[in-house]
Amino acid sequence: QLVESGGGLVQPGGSLRLTCAASENIFNFNSMAWYWQGPGKARELVARMNVGGVTSYQDSVKGRFTISRDGSKNMVYLEMNHLNPDDQGVYYCNARLLSRDFWGQGTQVTVSS
Repeated sequence: QLVESGGGLVQPGGSLRLTCAASENIFNFNSMAWYWQGPGKARELVARMNVGGVTSYQDSVKGRFTISRDGSKNMVYLEMNHLNPDDQGVYYCNARLLSRDFWGQGTQVTVSS
């Protein structure tokens, strides 16, 4: 089970930190990731961290977003800085094991003045 938290309303240029709490050891999975789904859009990969700690990011968030983890707490985080209205949407935590994907329920991020 994956449970996201930390979403909310933020002004343009602001920051948020999203948290994904996993009910099991996150190192059991090949990777952990954050996805974004904007209004009327398909879900897109934002950031991924594999079990070895290697990260990858969507081009639009490079330098602004950072994915990290705390294995002792089975938590994955997404630090989001310099937010803009295009970042608005629902953010989902993802865990991947081979070809299987597991999802949280999502957390809403609204960027507005």
